[in-house]
Amino acid sequence: MVRSRDLPQPDPSAPLGDDALRDSIDEGKRLVRLGGDKGLSLAERLSERFHRLTWSTPIHGMRLKGRHPLKLTAVPDDPFLGDVKRGKALLEGTLTFRGESREIAALDLAKPDFSRGFSEYLHSFAWLRDLSTVATRAQATPIAEALMRKWLAAHAEKVSEPAWRADLWGRRILFWTAHAPLILSSADLVYRSSVLNTLARGARHIDRGAEKVAPGAPRIAALCGVVAAGLLIAGGDPRRGAVEAALAKGLAVSIFEDGGNVARSPSAQVDMVMLLTALREVYDARQIEAPACIASALASLMPALLGICHGDRDVSSWQGGGPIGAEALDQIIAASGVRTRPLRQARDWGYQRLAAGTVVAIVDAAPPPIARLVEGGCASTLAFELSEGPNRIVVNCGGARTGIVQLPPALSEGLRTTAAHSTLIVGDSNSTAIHADGTLGRGVGEVELARQESDAGSRIEASHDGYARRFGFLHRRQMTLTRDGAELRGEDMLLPASKRRKLTATGFAIRFHLGLGIQVSPTADGLAALLRLPGGGLWQFRCRGGTLAVEESVWIDAEGRPRATMQLVVTGESPAGGANVSWAFKRAG
Repeated sequence: MVRSRDLPQPDPSAPLGDDALRDSIDEGKRLVRLGGDKGLSLAERLSERFHRLTWSTPIHGMRLKGRHPLKLTAVPDDPFLGDVKRGKALLEGTLTFRGESREIAALDLAKPDFSRGFSEYLHSFAWLRDLSTVATRAQATPIAEALMRKWLAAHAEKVSEPAWRADLWGRRILFWTAHAPLILSSADLVYRSSVLNTLARGARHIDRGAEKVAPGAPRIAALCGVVAAGLLIAGGDPRRGAVEAALAKGLAVSIFEDGGNVARSPSAQVDMVMLLTALREVYDARQIEAPACIASALASLMPALLGICHGDRDVSSWQGGGPIGAEALDQIIAASGVRTRPLRQARDWGYQRLAAGTVVAIVDAAPPPIARLVEGGCASTLAFELSEGPNRIVVNCGGARTGIVQLPPALSEGLRTTAAHSTLIVGDSNSTAIHADGTLGRGVGEVELARQESDAGSRIEASHDGYARRFGFLHRRQMTLTRDGAELRGEDMLLPASKRRKLTATGFAIRFHLGLGIQVSPTADGLAALLRLPGGGLWQFRCRGGTLAVEESVWIDAEGRPRATMQLVVTGESPAGGANVSWAFKRAG
């Protein structure tokens, strides 16, 4: 996993969010991707396969047996609002998700023909939140019951993936209990008993498997379900200490000390905040004090999340995710109950925040997530995003894991590449290899990072070794944001990684993907461009050391839709001794 080497550790007694303790990186320290390109070992894959095979055995069936609950001991609130469009579609009899739709009446769960994203939305029962957001109980109950009966008929007795996947069961427990009035109001006692008994069996199923789930949001989802079931199903209180200890352990291996999640994914960060906030509501419903690990985790997660937000109050695009909508994020922040400042510097989470006035720059200054922890990761090392107020000036394409189902597979995979991020690319090659199975392979193993704060502004210097093995070059990027936020100066360098290796001239490109709605006017000398922002603001881009061109690009918005935009591309060829390109974004009016 990504760990900092020789870095000073924060005082655990200090309040979370204290910049003096949490926002310091010593000059010249390195972040190392330990075991980064290694997926699950053969033994681990066999163990995981064997574990799934046991689901269909009589022994596992015996483990799922137990007392049939007659009712829930409490019904927690759902602290979040759902998606209004999806909710209205449900009222009209259609289940929709990210551009994919199915008529509820014709839905055949025994013969699924939908995408993985739609499947997870359906099996998690997240649609209950969307439905309850737009409908009264009387309107929503028939729809919720109809879908519940379909699900029970197909999956209540058949223990198989994806329906019985541990993280989906964890989410399902949270949604079933929070929206119990919609699924347990029927006068049909056989149906009610089936729902409650399936809930109890699902809880027993993941009680034995939650800690085998990959660290990060998946494990936290499973563990939150285990804890919630113990609190809301009669007879669970005696085991509360044990399951809370498992949750605390799961949080410890899923969240870095600086508050970022081990997948380095903003969407996973939001997910974990929502899961823990929902679990806290379960404790409130039982009038029991939640364990300290929940409050501590939320207090750690939130500054890191705010640290990757732009002036438009939405998250930046990293590791396959993108913006989720400012209103949605505002509601999530409010529901968490955590009030804090954005984290400026993160060691293991890896995102550096430069801010001055209304200008924000966010830099990926750490190795990519390791293969065994994330599917669909991106080769984005040393990329950055830049914004002024509500306008995003430089972006990454984003959306590899959140785009609508209509995105061509080739485009979705292309969104993971280094070229889809605002950074330097050598030989039209990714800084970290992207495998066909969705994992990341060899490439960036180490990032050297230094940050300086002065009266003149904030300066970052970072380098990575992603091109050292194949091309013999290190990529070093320097960025300085002036104190007034009026200028972001940068320099990209290719430096020989070893004096012993004979190098040849190699082509490179530095890409700056531009925000939605920015109008680009190149200058006649081919070294600059004028950028007109949607609100009328003007910025100028200038470069030296390469040839500037303007090309088409794409950006994935908060609804997962591809939006046409432009990009600035500076190209050149590095001789054996290396190369350097200087550039700047400067406010022009």
